[in-house]
Amino acid sequence: MRRNVLIVNLVLMAALLLSACANAVTPAAPAVEEPQTEAPAAEEPMEEPVTADPEGCLGSADTAIVDLNCQEITIAVENVYLPFNYISIETGEPGGWDYDAWNEICTRLHCTPLFVEAAWDGMIQAVADGQFDAAGDGITNTTDRQEVVDFSIGYINIQQRLLVRLGETRFDSIEAFAETDLQMGTQSNTTNYETATQFLPEDRISAFEQFPFAVQALLSGDVDAVIIDEVVGMGYMGENAENLDLIGPAISSDELGFIFPLGSELVDPVNQALQSMMADGFLSELNVRYFGPAFDITYDDILLED
Repeated sequence: MRRNVLIVNLVLMAALLLSACANAVTPAAPAVEEPQTEAPAAEEPMEEPVTADPEGCLGSADTAIVDLNCQEITIAVENVYLPFNYISIETGEPGGWDYDAWNEICTRLHCTPLFVEAAWDGMIQAVADGQFDAAGDGITNTTDRQEVVDFSIGYINIQQRLLVRLGETRFDSIEAFAETDLQMGTQSNTTNYETATQFLPEDRISAFEQFPFAVQALLSGDVDAVIIDEVVGMGYMGENAENLDLIGPAISSDELGFIFPLGSELVDPVNQALQSMMADGFLSELNVRYFGPAFDITYDDILLED
């Protein structure tokens, strides 16, 4: 009896072992098949169409004056210099003359404009060093700058003027200002600063990193006038029309152009694009839009650095 029981027990134990083995194998089967079910999903991205042109490429090879084949062009802009470039507070989007001009240039040259925010102080040298392919920002063409960068043809002539608090009667020109002991404000490393040094000793010139700071100093009474490009000064007068005024005759008339590293192969194509924009009236319309009285965006409407 005990032997029979032992046999029965052995049979039962064998059955249990076989059952346990069967249970252990069961979950492994799906694991082996699982990669096969996911294989088609892994291949799906390969079926997506590939775009030949980089995102942001403008124009086409068929209509390009010079086909730059979607070449990416990095353009330095300050983004705080009306009406050339700015960031709208309302939309957070960039805008300005530089953006519209370069978008049109790349439309005519079949290229990709990449705008890069950069501080004015050091911008020209950064282009000279090849950190950017070009720069906007309304740069005056001077013989000193021609030694370190190449210029495009001029796209507009700008007059320098005196921006003052409304009702100013102590002077009416830069020459009359020079005869006082008053303080002049302007932006550092600009032709406006260079103009100021032609009339005033440097201890009477307060140089600011950005023009908004110079204008704020004027409004607060820390300086008594600001030398500024006329079209830029008009941008400050919008909502400040009751506080600011441009006075006196033009101090100088300066030609503005884009800058490039010396020897850049972009100079000639960009010049051809600008010439075509002049010929068909596009550049004139653009200048009226941004430099004319209808341009009503002010520094109160754009993002400024703290």
